[in-house]
Amino acid sequence: QVQLVESGGGSVQAGDSLRLSCAASGRALSSYPMGWFRQAPGKEREFVAAVSDIDDNKYYEDSVKGRFTISRIVAKNMLFLQMNSLKAEDTAVYYCATSRTHCSGSGCYDAALYDSWGRGTQVTVSS
Repeated sequence: QVQLVESGGGSVQAGDSLRLSCAASGRALSSYPMGWFRQAPGKEREFVAAVSDIDDNKYYEDSVKGRFTISRIVAKNMLFLQMNSLKAEDTAVYYCATSRTHCSGSGCYDAALYDSWGRGTQVTVSS
């Protein structure tokens, strides 16, 4: 059984940085796609970033390109999201997710692809 545990959230000021971590067990990160999603109050869960298991490419939602970086340490089964130049609109609960279905390109953006989710970590950015 896959378990994902996020950490690293917090309350920061606009322009600050945070690094989210996701510790995975029960599945080797290198063999499956991994992603970060977020959900703000009153909004649907949305794609933030993902790394493909097929080609190791990284994909980002347009509003975070150039500010967020997804990475993983395969040996430690850890996934990260480095978030720089944070904005108030980045405020949300951030979730780590993985899928048993391989993906590349825009196929990695769909939340329905992912079958295992963490419980989330809150990120609050004050302007």
